Amino acid sequence: MHLSSVSVLAALAALTAPALAKTAAGNGAFTVTIDGAKYSADNKKVSKSCKNTIEVRGKHVGYNIDCKNLGVYNYTLTGAPDAQRMVTSPTIIFTSKIASLTPAQLSGSSIKDFDLRDDNFVIIFSTGAGKLKVQSKDGAQGGIFQMETEFANDVEFTHTLGPDVFYFKNSVTGKINFGDGKDAVPSGPEAHNMLLGKDSPQVATKTYQDGRVTKWIVKPGGRLGGVLGEDSTEASAGASNCTSDCQAQNQIKGSIPPTQDPEDPTPL
Repeated sequence: MHLSSVSVLAALAALTAPALAKTAAGNGAFTVTIDGAKYSADNKKVSKSCKNTIEVRGKHVGYNIDCKNLGVYNYTLTGAPDAQRMVTSPTIIFTSKIASLTPAQLSGSSIKDFDLRDDNFVIIFSTGAGKLKVQSKDGAQGGIFQMETEFANDVEFTHTLGPDVFYFKNSVTGKINFGDGKDAVPSGPEAHNMLLGKDSPQVATKTYQDGRVTKWIVKPGGRLGGVLGEDSTEASAGASNCTSDCQAQNQIKGSIPPTQDPEDPTPL
């Protein structure tokens, strides 16, 4: 059973601070709790089953994984002080990211492996029919999340944004981004960049889009990632067709200049 959005926000609120500190992005550190057992980067990792919830908590990012359906819930930016932060208080970016797996695909699910190294967390679930991999980075911006499937058949994914976030057509690039529509604040204790992000697919086809929800068909070995900040507005050609060992930061990553912030984003 996944935790409510209220409890996640309450847990993450303690990680924020009232004033902006000019710390470097990517300076996070995850802790992971699996069925009540807490792990940090210093702990030895062991393969194990998971019956309830995996709680992933970092300086900049937090989310839950429901072990019953392997869905990701309440993916949240904390708003912790950082020169690259895009919010100033805990904000749910995605209410859920769910792969629609059949009972047969979920049968025998267990944690095959997980790797926790400060601001990086990778976990691989193994079932009787295939694998699902979740990879994330505790950073204020960048390519910081992806889900990858290895099943014999295509898998449908559904992304649902948080209550204050919406998809919109970027008036500068003409591409689809998501955000909360709030302008950047350049200085002061509430300083932040404009909240901008995009879905980052590889070997995946979008089948549905509205202001809060997207649906995708992901081919075996394909993935759906998320990119936040300047990388989400680069005028790039898009992701590659990687189907093996794809990385959460697998994108142009700064080689193409980002565009200016869009004006007055309007929900689709």
